[in-house]
Amino acid sequence: MSEAIEQGSGESRGDTHTLHFTLRLPQPVENVWPVLAGAEGLRRWLAAAEPFEPRLGGAVTLHGLGAGRVTAWDVERVAEYTVDVHGRIRFHLEPAGERGTTLRFTNEFEGDDERRAQATADWRDRFERLVAALPAEADGG
Repeated sequence: MSEAIEQGSGESRGDTHTLHFTLRLPQPVENVWPVLAGAEGLRRWLAAAEPFEPRLGGAVTLHGLGAGRVTAWDVERVAEYTVDVHGRIRFHLEPAGERGTTLRFTNEFEGDDERRAQATADWRDRFERLVAALPAEADGG
């Protein structure tokens, strides 16, 4: 697992599960944001996003993950998609140091414990693809 991806955690209340991951990325927020909150960026690591209306209340379909709405949107800070299959998917970005970004991820969904275990493994794999999809860190100067 990439050093950027910290071990995930989760909690369950009945059939509702909430997964949390924190990623420490060497790229600045302005480089990370388009990969999480743009149709082309999402396609590179998560899913084809069509339709994709990047605004609060906008329509979104993440192919293979579900269709729904943009339920939170704060440019270069928060992108949240709530879709029918995978529930609430939230990306919260914070600047870290001079050039880095901390990504706090939450996925809230319903299902049994087997689905929770599968979702945890799937998100780890997706985050490996995310790290690979990000623009290379600029050489320091």
